[in-house]
Amino acid sequence: MTANQDKMDLPARPGDPGGDGITAVGVSRSFGQVRAVEHMDFHAPAGKVTALIGPNGAGKTTLLLMLASLLAPDAGTITVAGLDPQHHRAEVRRRIGWMPDTLGVWESLTAREILTQMARFYQLPKDGIAGRVAEMLDRVRLAELADQPARVLSRGQQQRLSLARALIHDPSVLLLDEPASGLDPGSRVELRVMLRQLAAEGKSVVVSSHVLSELDEIADAAVFVNRGRTIRHQSTDEAAAAGRRYAISATDGAPLAAKLTELGLAFRVEDGRRPAVSLMLMNDDDAARLLRDLVLGGVSVRSFAPASGALEETYMNLEGEQR
Repeated sequence: MTANQDKMDLPARPGDPGGDGITAVGVSRSFGQVRAVEHMDFHAPAGKVTALIGPNGAGKTTLLLMLASLLAPDAGTITVAGLDPQHHRAEVRRRIGWMPDTLGVWESLTAREILTQMARFYQLPKDGIAGRVAEMLDRVRLAELADQPARVLSRGQQQRLSLARALIHDPSVLLLDEPASGLDPGSRVELRVMLRQLAAEGKSVVVSSHVLSELDEIADAAVFVNRGRTIRHQSTDEAAAAGRRYAISATDGAPLAAKLTELGLAFRVEDGRRPAVSLMLMNDDDAARLLRDLVLGGVSVRSFAPASGALEETYMNLEGEQR
């Protein structure tokens, strides 16, 4: 069979009709006596943003390195749209964009030179490289710094350059390790919009992040891991349906506590600069009804808002179970 025939028989790219994102089944990886990942399962479908959530040392980065085909698993299987990296390494790597948590090497090169070299590595058409590089620099707002050495860029600017580097070859699967690290609030909003756009284009987007409040607005689903194992798969809608904790403060805490007690709601007093209480509510309708009841009951409500995101609430509950 010729190389061209073999390529024609390959499964569809993630994001194309028939693409199925990236999947890991029962993967394990040890470093000496340390078992970093143990029988972990993971799936990120095409056209969706999937969050990878867990504490430090949970095995997230090791899993991402295996998904990126930069580290071979000791056991288990990984597929990208049905392709096994062990047998189709070059094709799999053309489909994957990898953004580590730091920019890494080549800090003496300019942003333009880094992206140009990456485009050459991926064998983009020579006559289109300059235009593609300019397009990516503009997309991550680095056009004015294009000819500055990477080492003079701020942490946030280096993160944006790392994202452009991961996207230069228009991958079908995007793996991001702490992409929001070092970004200012405005850049985080831009990142959130960009990731949703990339998913809408049919890409499979995987985000590992400790900024759980951001993930509620970005992710369609989450995979929670701890101690090298997968402990839960959950869609964002499922997380929201499980309820979340709300924080409420009032000008006078006594009437607030009295009204909540009258309504038969369990709450706890939160320590902080401004006294507040918190309680679990199942959905937005419950929150709206409670706010109405408090106001009609004469409570001078100062603030009323979720104390955590839906995915953060799941994470904290799982942490409690693990202890």
